[in-house]
Amino acid sequence: MKRLNRDTVTAVLLLLFCGLLYQQTFFVRKVPFSIMGSEVWPRVILTALCILLLIYLFKSLITPPKNATEKRSLKVWLEMYRNPVLCFGMFFLFLLALPYVGILIGGILFVFITQTLIGSRDKRSLILHALVSVGAVGGMWAVFRFGLGVVMPTGSLF
Repeated sequence: MKRLNRDTVTAVLLLLFCGLLYQQTFFVRKVPFSIMGSEVWPRVILTALCILLLIYLFKSLITPPKNATEKRSLKVWLEMYRNPVLCFGMFFLFLLALPYVGILIGGILFVFITQTLIGSRDKRSLILHALVSVGAVGGMWAVFRFGLGVVMPTGSLF
């Protein structure tokens, strides 16, 4: 029998967690006078996630496990995972700044700075980063604020 690799174990654990979350959707409170139940959207997302996890599990089963005996230093690990570490760090800073600058300005700054940190920094790219951040965050903010009527967090500074 082949030895299980980390991807297989991760996929199985995530599938179990998805099953637990799906089971919890049966306890979502029913909203009176609604067209669609409150549990539908979480179930759609969890179903899509489970399909992706099944693909991940299948790929991990057909791929032979690697011999991971090589030890890496913290410096090598940080260089290897530089972009994800920067993204998580920026998101943490975004969450800290959210009460002060609000979702619109904070989101635009988060997207712009993150794109600039992990992408190109020439003049053309900076203009593109600004357009993408204003367009994406501003568009989503407008959909939630005006289309869906959701009150978005505002900052105390502005």
